[in-house]
Amino acid sequence: MARRRRAERRVLKEDPRYKSTLVEQLTNRVMRCGKKALARRIVYGAIERVSETLGKGDPLDFILAALENIRPKLEVKSRRVGGATYQVPMEVPYQRQVGLAFRWLVQAANKRKGAMVDGLASEIIDAYNNTGEVVKKKDEVHRMAQANRAFAHLRWS
Repeated sequence: MARRRRAERRVLKEDPRYKSTLVEQLTNRVMRCGKKALARRIVYGAIERVSETLGKGDPLDFILAALENIRPKLEVKSRRVGGATYQVPMEVPYQRQVGLAFRWLVQAANKRKGAMVDGLASEIIDAYNNTGEVVKKKDEVHRMAQANRAFAHLRWS
């Protein structure tokens, strides 16, 4: 059990172009070694490619729709009871849903060959169309939670 107070969540600033905290969160996830300008260039380039490919409309709507398709609603956590370890399904808080979704999105984009802008744009388009590696990852997490729902009574608050 933690002996200190709980960590306070920092408030994210909005990104300069789209005035969205979600885009800023994605930028922070893409960023490596503190190079935020490069990360912003990658994210903005990917968003522009997505809006070109999917047609007219607000680019943020495409990002939100893709995010809605890849956010995990349930996950399993290990719980030790009487010497045995059980995978207990738990609901995921919204902030963790978004964090996991963006983490999976960036990992899948990194695995693709070619420029990061192209990979990120392709993964966002796949997520928007409810296909691709990130959607498979979400479905796999949900399947694990469904398979272990017999242990849901072991969940703690």
